[in-house]
Amino acid sequence: MLEAVLERVTYANEETGYTIARVATDRSGTDLLTVVGSLLGVQPGESVRLVGRWGSHPKYGRQFEVHSFTTVLPATVQGIERYLGSGLIKGIGPKMAARIVAHFGADTLRVIEDEPGRLVEVPGLGPKRTAMIGTAWEEQKAIKEVMVFLQGVGVSTSLAVRIYKKYGDASISVVRNEPYRLAADVWGIGFKTADTIAQAVGIPHDSPQRVQAGIQYTLSEAADNGHCYLPEPNLIADAAEILTVPADLVRTCLDELAASDGVVREPVPNPSTDGGSIPAVYLVPFHRAETSLAGSLLRLLTTKADRLGAFAGVDWAKALAWLRTRTGAELAAEQEQAVRLALTSKVAVLTGGPGCGKSFTVKSIITLAAAKRAKIVLAAPTGRAAKRLTELSGYPATTVHRLLQLRPGGDPSFDRDNPLDADLVVVDESSMLDLILANKLVKAIPAGAHLLLVGDVDQLPSVGAGEVLRDVLAAQTIPRVRLTKIFRQAQQSGVVVNAHRINAGQPPVFGEHPDFFLFPADEPEATADLVVDLIARRVPARFGLASRDIQVLTPMHRGPAGAGNLNTLLQQTLAPYREGAPERRHGAKVFRVGDKVIQIRNNYDKARPGCSTAPSVPSPPCPQWTGN
Repeated sequence: MLEAVLERVTYANEETGYTIARVATDRSGTDLLTVVGSLLGVQPGESVRLVGRWGSHPKYGRQFEVHSFTTVLPATVQGIERYLGSGLIKGIGPKMAARIVAHFGADTLRVIEDEPGRLVEVPGLGPKRTAMIGTAWEEQKAIKEVMVFLQGVGVSTSLAVRIYKKYGDASISVVRNEPYRLAADVWGIGFKTADTIAQAVGIPHDSPQRVQAGIQYTLSEAADNGHCYLPEPNLIADAAEILTVPADLVRTCLDELAASDGVVREPVPNPSTDGGSIPAVYLVPFHRAETSLAGSLLRLLTTKADRLGAFAGVDWAKALAWLRTRTGAELAAEQEQAVRLALTSKVAVLTGGPGCGKSFTVKSIITLAAAKRAKIVLAAPTGRAAKRLTELSGYPATTVHRLLQLRPGGDPSFDRDNPLDADLVVVDESSMLDLILANKLVKAIPAGAHLLLVGDVDQLPSVGAGEVLRDVLAAQTIPRVRLTKIFRQAQQSGVVVNAHRINAGQPPVFGEHPDFFLFPADEPEATADLVVDLIARRVPARFGLASRDIQVLTPMHRGPAGAGNLNTLLQQTLAPYREGAPERRHGAKVFRVGDKVIQIRNNYDKARPGCSTAPSVPSPPCPQWTGN
């Protein structure tokens, strides 16, 4: 524990409460110490009791990492004056603080607490400003009371900040009476944390509130693993194990939860029986999305309107001959079939393994549609995939989120009531579409427009729950073309060849291609060292690439070979600390010139000047083909 007086705040994040501050202690004398951590509401001049541990930063040196804290009101006249003048209380600045303390002396804080009306005795303070000061004092007191309560039931300071930001003065009531709401409402709090808090406030282990929240948590965990629902027997068994309660109690609480529309129970085919079914349990958003997506696809497919009606009676021999003059290449028979299907069927799927010509087929479809002056919209689930789609087609592509103007935690700007202005919508890498996003996208496509899903189910799956592309391909209702021919140039790639070998149940081959290597390592520490050596030295030397042009993928966040440690090791190697070199600290992370960063959250309010945020973009000039 460290008892100190806060002298100044160096950095403070209002969202998280993370603070870097300088403090003085009886032992430090005139030397100030650095403390870091969540210090919501602490102001210069306050005495604080800090619980945490000492650590050392490679650049900033020794610092105290705060785990929790309590504040102690200053007792001296000088401390009170500085405390009030710090900006803590709206309406009191340094000069007014000096006047108030000069009038009331060491009794100042008691007067503000118990007799705020007496502040009018101070020259320059009238009734209106006095009332404002009293209100601000009560707000600050409420923050501290909430923080003390939350820390008392085992909530970390950083989570306490988030809880207070969400519920304000109602925080204590919510935590005491409805602790499992935290898992749904507060980012960073899951069921396990909420369960720990619930135990601290006395919620019984077998409380229906706890069991129902645990059932929803079990379904959420399944969704994180890609499942839109769980068969009821599996759900009951998993929830009983997670909650360590009897299965009969889980079954009873599940009945109550389903009756109150907390989950959806619905029969689905049972693959282990011939024609039988089994009850499936969904979280409500996934059931709604699955039902809506299926209905939307069927409506698009069967509507009489056709925004690409010009292709219904086309002379395809002439159309494909014209296309050859534009692309300079011949389409294979299955590629021709895909081109016709995409332009005549309102919903279609183009699939196939790597090297089979999906990209060239897409470009051919876009070229013909543009020749008829169609309004073309190109999208992909990720920014990288959208950039690649732009490069191969020559037409602007965007992410699905950007296309729909979908912001985190909000609704999209485009939906069934406000559809996109598009005749043809092409979605590349659609194996990465999860159920929720696919539903939002398909709802925004206008009646009569054509939707083309392009992707390979054996490549990257969605991060969210659902295998939309695989399920669409399994539904024989949706027209599709599967490309199977590997083109000669693709046969030179070890990535393409080995991908097809793996899909065929054969082991990959090594040493026969210049772009496919295996570096075995037995221990995660050795793996991390090998990755750093590959990025910093071996790959640049072999292929003439800069280290910053190489991307590292790892399947985990933690551990010696996880993303966190690899990022630290790569920064130490490629962008080490240099005296005098600029760097920026954000929380526990340090960013330096030369660091490679990923923007993980879109900020549409900071779009570059001149960048269009329109959901559809005009096709670039293209020679028209008018033959039939």
